[in-house]
Amino acid sequence: MKRKNIIIIGAAGRDFHNFNTFFRGKEEFNVVAFTAAQIPDIEGRKYPAGLAGKLYPEGIPIYSEDELPELIVNLNVDTCIFSYSDLPYGKVMAASAVVNAAGANFVLLGTKGTMIESNKPVIAVCAVRTGCGKSQTSRRVIELLMKKGLKVVAIRHPMPYGDLEAQKVQRFATIEDLKYHKCTIEEMEEYEPHIVRGNVIYAGVDYEAIVRAAETDADGCDVILWDGGNNDFSFYKPNLTIGIVDPHRPGNELRYYPGEVVLRTSDVVVINKMDTAPPEGIQIVRESIEKVNPSAMVIDGASPIRVDNPGVIRGKRVLVVEDGPTLTHGEMKIGAGVVAARKYGASGLVDPRPFTVGKLSDTFRIYPEIGHLLPAMGYGEQQLKDLETTINSSDCDSVIIGTPIDLNRVINIKKPNTRVYYDLLEIGEPNLSNVIDEFVQKHHLV
Repeated sequence: MKRKNIIIIGAAGRDFHNFNTFFRGKEEFNVVAFTAAQIPDIEGRKYPAGLAGKLYPEGIPIYSEDELPELIVNLNVDTCIFSYSDLPYGKVMAASAVVNAAGANFVLLGTKGTMIESNKPVIAVCAVRTGCGKSQTSRRVIELLMKKGLKVVAIRHPMPYGDLEAQKVQRFATIEDLKYHKCTIEEMEEYEPHIVRGNVIYAGVDYEAIVRAAETDADGCDVILWDGGNNDFSFYKPNLTIGIVDPHRPGNELRYYPGEVVLRTSDVVVINKMDTAPPEGIQIVRESIEKVNPSAMVIDGASPIRVDNPGVIRGKRVLVVEDGPTLTHGEMKIGAGVVAARKYGASGLVDPRPFTVGKLSDTFRIYPEIGHLLPAMGYGEQQLKDLETTINSSDCDSVIIGTPIDLNRVINIKKPNTRVYYDLLEIGEPNLSNVIDEFVQKHHLV
């Protein structure tokens, strides 16, 4: 039987998962390459043989997505599997046109073929776009479960930017674990809030091996919490899916892949940021929910903010540093730092673009729509140095840190600065307490 030649189009996350769950070990397929986009410095490496399995003793090469048309022809590719997230439908179909024009089939894998079953109850927290508020929703769910005396293990959507084989299964229980695993800023932003709240979080590359480790974690495990990334759907078959929509980007919930999949498959939909969003945006997302998932429970929510030191903001010209991916492919124009600047009376926002250096300058060239905000890009040591230099060179009075981590721990900020904190606050009923009470009762957890 002739093996079908496959290219998996990805961004170092869903692509590896799709390979592991759908293609690894199947002799009818021959995955000849991965291509990479969105994440810098991924191409030019290999998906290692130790993860790829016995059919791939040399591993699988990773190329830039720019090379895709030539790769399809030169490698006699039958099918390309599109495997990354948070893209408008136009860009997804533009990719399909490139693939079809080169002669190959274009495929999107669904939930059935890629979700792994756990022997523990699973709650999946996902969203329709990057930056909707998954992290604070996950923290709220974990808080409610822990109050009932339950052991919760979180598993985060992958961000494997280093040694893939070494990152097969990663466990984070202390801040020191972040350093041990050589985490980027993007990884720390997701892992650190869980660690400081006292629950273990796993991540890595092989999500079958990860969930088996989580189920038998030394600290105990009653419930698995899937903490989704971008606007992807869960890697695990959930017993409960909570999806978050963002009224600051109304209509995106029906125009982005695979965000609409999240909206259609959610048991509960949280409308977040209602404290800062315009009423018309809130109404649009309500109508979207009613249109495609009328049976979902809808929870109204807000993300009120607080800062360490309001005096650093009031009357000052501030440089706002926000979560990197939320500004880049998430396309957000307003984040926690901007809300803090407005709330606490900053005199103005300083444009970072005249002061950027190195890879940060490249980021602004690739994503010019970022505008007057500074993305906390930190995929490697050079980006960290560029971020530090840019902040310290900026002509500002002070800095607002809108990322979920203590940025001062990883770079030396010489200007006065303050962190922004935010948590999910449900408005009225129904609320997540109702949802978790029902979940716990249904699965006989207490």
